[in-house]
Amino acid sequence: MNWISDVVPPRIRSLLRRETPENLWVKCPESGQLVFHKDLEANLFVVPGSGHHMRIPAKARLTALFDGGTYEDLPTPDVPADPLKFRDVKRYSDRLKENRAKTGHADAILLAAGAIEGQKAVVIAVQDFDFMGGSLGMAAGEAIITGMLAAVERRSPFIIFTASGGARMQEGMFSLMQMPRTTVAVQRLRAAKLPYIVVLTNPTTGGVTASYAMLGDVHIAEPGAVIGFAGARVIEQTIRERLPEGFQRAEYLKDHGMVDMVVKRTDMRPTLARLCALLMRAPCAVPAPAAEPQPA
Repeated sequence: MNWISDVVPPRIRSLLRRETPENLWVKCPESGQLVFHKDLEANLFVVPGSGHHMRIPAKARLTALFDGGTYEDLPTPDVPADPLKFRDVKRYSDRLKENRAKTGHADAILLAAGAIEGQKAVVIAVQDFDFMGGSLGMAAGEAIITGMLAAVERRSPFIIFTASGGARMQEGMFSLMQMPRTTVAVQRLRAAKLPYIVVLTNPTTGGVTASYAMLGDVHIAEPGAVIGFAGARVIEQTIRERLPEGFQRAEYLKDHGMVDMVVKRTDMRPTLARLCALLMRAPCAVPAPAAEPQPA
């Protein structure tokens, strides 16, 4: 018991607990700085003091990218929900239902189209790590292919924001087949001579890096993002050597030629607009105002 318990009646204490949001303050994992949640949202989930890039909701990312925060949601095709009738401690179908209820999304990929600083008809795919770790399954693979084909049809650049722990084990070989299928879809963009830009966010690992994530015309990474195939601990145990400082981080990959540029989230929108204009041989338009970040 403390002095608050002695002074404040139990009924009032209960009301205070119910009315105070749990995420009112967010702690930076790097510096330990406490940031007011609304300030973090306003800064695109980048901690103002340390510059640490925290995970941003997929919808908030799309709103921040498109002019005026407005865009067209592109439908994703339906696929068999549980082809292997997989079950571990719970059924895979139940896990899908839980993640759909938690995120409000059908699966790990969101597709949208719109204008970025006047560059019209840009198709963007965002991989949502909150949906089963952004894992690559049949639904995600079909969505990515659908987005690439939509870009071919609209004669527009295709941009994907990757965030994934790899292939979805609950779908077995059906999941692994999405690696070559998405690779073939990338070749459709190549044949149409359309830009394919990949933005690697934290984390981008596993089969995603062995397929579409590393096939872009331009590779951008967010600061501090972990990018690799196998985990650092697995590699150390395999080669029995200590890995270099910063291994598999965005800055390390840029220094070793695996990433073209490391761009802060607050600079991502104008950077993508310039790249799209350059690769599409279009004039750079006057920047349109960015939308206010929406609550998660």
